[in-house]
Amino acid sequence: MIPWGYTVPAVVSVIVVVLFELAVLKTGLFRKPAYWLTMAIVTGFQIPVDGWLTKLSAPIVLYAPEHITGWRFPWDIPVEDFLFGFAMVTAVLLLWERARSREEAR
Repeated sequence: MIPWGYTVPAVVSVIVVVLFELAVLKTGLFRKPAYWLTMAIVTGFQIPVDGWLTKLSAPIVLYAPEHITGWRFPWDIPVEDFLFGFAMVTAVLLLWERARSREEAR
């Protein structure tokens, strides 16, 4: 069974953001080492916070099992959280880059 509730939108969000950059915005963000450093820093903070929120021993955030793959790494974090996090942070940075380049063009 495909977990449509959370997994599919998480995967689709990554695809949409990447395609938006490659086909529409074309900011070159994915070629910048600063972007990848930023993503490493974001992930570094996401892991302890998300891990605390989703730990199976005393969860604060619960997921319906039928809506996720069940793959959790590390510290019980559903892998879908990393996909949504990537898409959200990347989308914001892409729009920021686009706005910056438009401002510089003026």
